[in-house]
Amino acid sequence: DQAGKSPAGVRYHGGDEIILQGFHWNVVREAPNDWYNILRQQASTIAADGFSAIWMPVPWRDFSSWSDGGKSGGGEGYFWHDFNKNGRYGSDAQLRQAAGALGGAGVKVLYDVVPNHMNRGYPDKEINLPAGQGFWRNDCADPGNYPNDCDDGDRFIGGESDLNTGHPQIYGMFRDELANLRSGYGAGGFRFDFVRGYAPERVDSWMSDSADSSFCVGELWKGPSEYPSWDWRNTASWQQIIKDWSDRAKCPVFDFALKERMQNGSVADWKHGLNGNPDPRWREVAVTFVDNHDTGYSPGQNGGQHHWALQDGLIRQAYAYILTSPGTPVVYWSHMYDWGYGDFIRQLIQVRRTAGVRADSAISFHSGYSGLVATVSGSQQTLVVALNSDLANPGQVASGSFSEAVNASNGQVRVWRS
Repeated sequence: DQAGKSPAGVRYHGGDEIILQGFHWNVVREAPNDWYNILRQQASTIAADGFSAIWMPVPWRDFSSWSDGGKSGGGEGYFWHDFNKNGRYGSDAQLRQAAGALGGAGVKVLYDVVPNHMNRGYPDKEINLPAGQGFWRNDCADPGNYPNDCDDGDRFIGGESDLNTGHPQIYGMFRDELANLRSGYGAGGFRFDFVRGYAPERVDSWMSDSADSSFCVGELWKGPSEYPSWDWRNTASWQQIIKDWSDRAKCPVFDFALKERMQNGSVADWKHGLNGNPDPRWREVAVTFVDNHDTGYSPGQNGGQHHWALQDGLIRQAYAYILTSPGTPVVYWSHMYDWGYGDFIRQLIQVRRTAGVRADSAISFHSGYSGLVATVSGSQQTLVVALNSDLANPGQVASGSFSEAVNASNGQVRVWRS
């Protein structure tokens, strides 16, 4: 691990991370009160599989439940009610044991944190935030989704459970909890949930005040058309929107520009993700992914959330792309350990590590072929990647001697290395 910041001051840890999302939407139902034990038992395997970091679920207890059109959920941590760690993933002690085992195996622990909203109505919460004191967003004169006297982001659902993160007491509450997770629970960094709900500068301040040398990544899932007509982002690109957030938060950001092209474009269009930007400053802050607990399917009840799932026929191509190209790749737990992609992903991780591909590595895209053809310059080897392509051999786009490293999906996924 190479901890530290990029030349632009972004907390990216040298651009050498390969992250495992260490849960899916249904683990609180499929393995109730046992998930931390499973992670502890899997720690050495996770490390051996090539992951340098793991995105952990929200550590705060959440006893909510909900039903929506035949689907139901609750307990995942996204409607937490206090910072007590005895939740549906396991106990406080089991969390510490899992974090200790993962850290001991060389896997950095990244906690999912949810500053925007909490379960306001839970009766026995340890955090008491009474109404009428500016703690809650809907106690403010709030005309809509944008800056007002008490908040600086979007509402979560109806907004009645939204916290005013700009209030000094709320700000300090999260600052101290991030420091607690770092000092008491082995945190090497944080994934910030629903960052559309609060100012990116606040994330930078929290990190500066509590975990400045740690890794961070923000989830800004909001397309240009979702912004009002008077906002500059309404006519911006997906890349411009997430670049602005990263620049202000001083954290890497999930590459929703790439995800949008994976969902709505051709394979050739994947070059338009943030991780394919010509400027290495932007490649190094792109955190790439195929699916996660929100976008993809999960084992168990109702197939999980699957709000924006990639079609099955593109999953291998997508992993081949994010694991051989710039950016910081995140692998979804269910793809790795539930659904049979594990050996393929292990092979790609080995190719990435051997070649020395990092978040800011140079990438060139080649036209004149079907699908996507790219040359990636690692510190040790050059990779030629061909996805759904008629490229016959790597010598057509790169000079030197190459050997085949990956050939999968009936030739739809091919990677050569120098």
